[in-house]
Amino acid sequence: MPDKHKDLGEEQFAALPWRRRPGGRIEVLVITSRETRRWVLPKGWPMKDRTPSEAAAQEAYEEAGVLGEAEAEPIGDYGYGKRLPGGVVQDVRVSVFAMEVFVEQMAWPEKHQREKLWTTQEEAADLVDEPELQDLIRVFNPRA
Repeated sequence: MPDKHKDLGEEQFAALPWRRRPGGRIEVLVITSRETRRWVLPKGWPMKDRTPSEAAAQEAYEEAGVLGEAEAEPIGDYGYGKRLPGGVVQDVRVSVFAMEVFVEQMAWPEKHQREKLWTTQEEAADLVDEPELQDLIRVFNPRA
């Protein structure tokens, strides 16, 4: 069976969903991966007819049920090893797009496949495994 991601390169797009709580405190959203149950950001492969930030926002909806506005430019990137079917590990670079969340859905495509957690930037950074992603989350400073 051909790998559907083979022609899409080694790049993915992630959303860093965030919201401002009363009093101005920022929370970010992390989710669990479907297979390893590690804490991650919503992310996926490039999509035809969508910009990278639109693809990141689409993944945030499918994986976490959140809708909002993703920034057009990434706030940074990080690398990780993606385990593909057959056990092969592919090095992937992930561009991260800040996305202010305006709506949180009660139902979404992957609701029963993942957990999600709204938390502080510091705790979110501690929960994810990738050092570059930890740094991105810690230094993230949303627009006013």
